[in-house]
Amino acid sequence: MKNLIKTKKRKALLLLALLVAFIYLNNTSHLAQPRTGKPFLLAHRGLAQTFSMEGLNNQTNTAQRIFPPEHPYLENTIASMEAAFGYGTDIVELDIQSTKDGQLAVFHDAVLEYRTNGKGSVKDHSMSELKQLDIGYGYTVDGGQSYPFRGKGTGLMPSLEEVFKSFPDRSFLIHIKSNDARDGENLADYLSAMPVQHLSQLAVYGGDKPVAVLKNRFPELRVMSMASLKDALLSYAAIGWTGYVPASCRNTEIHIPLKYAAYLWGWPDRFLNRMDSVNTRVIVVAGDGGFSEGFDTVEDLKLLPAHYTGGIWTNRIDRIAPLFTQQ
Repeated sequence: MKNLIKTKKRKALLLLALLVAFIYLNNTSHLAQPRTGKPFLLAHRGLAQTFSMEGLNNQTNTAQRIFPPEHPYLENTIASMEAAFGYGTDIVELDIQSTKDGQLAVFHDAVLEYRTNGKGSVKDHSMSELKQLDIGYGYTVDGGQSYPFRGKGTGLMPSLEEVFKSFPDRSFLIHIKSNDARDGENLADYLSAMPVQHLSQLAVYGGDKPVAVLKNRFPELRVMSMASLKDALLSYAAIGWTGYVPASCRNTEIHIPLKYAAYLWGWPDRFLNRMDSVNTRVIVVAGDGGFSEGFDTVEDLKLLPAHYTGGIWTNRIDRIAPLFTQQ
């Protein structure tokens, strides 16, 4: 009897050892197909003014805490996007809000008071009314003693249509700044008039409800919400060690905070190869992903895995892109 028990224990230990060996060999990047090339870069809001992340919350007026300006560009403008593409970004992220007349304004805030000389909600104004506003009105470095962009932003809030006309062959990540399904319908109606091939240059993220609308109407469009991201990552955590990529991870967009990336099966190369094989785009954000932290300095980039070739989120494309073009 004792010998039988010992034999069963040995078999169990052997099976366990084989399972551990399989998991390691199936997920180590040391044995992954080598990846070549450079990372692709995503410019958050184009080339924008940056601000301190300290004590940030969802109600913080970031225009009231910008760093001393190092360039003349304001976020979400045609000029800021042109500058970002000029520096070498692959993708520009932009924010949209629905207007009173059913258009899509490229603007971060739901309300106008934070950045502009207007009042009320974006949704209560027409696009032509929004065009009259000074979007640089509220930016200050010193708590309101001076306003370096006041008077320089009149007429600079673009519509999404203007953006696409200005950059017809460029890639964009569109952020729906609400959880209203009607905003998803509004964007879907607009995209339905676009050539199918142009949709491959776009991705959309935002609230669960509008993103669900877009996924239903455009199954081929890369979309992401907090719900879809959690579903993808939890599913992958459960079965990704086998090498199988669950359906929730396919044909989508995944933004991964660097703080958690190392816990993904096969990170980095094996994981990226798997996502490439199912048409999913992976973009790494800095920190814990709470408030659009980016890789904005040389020191930030050193935190990435060696020879990383996925997407990089940055708020300072002017600093980061030249580091890769010089390589």
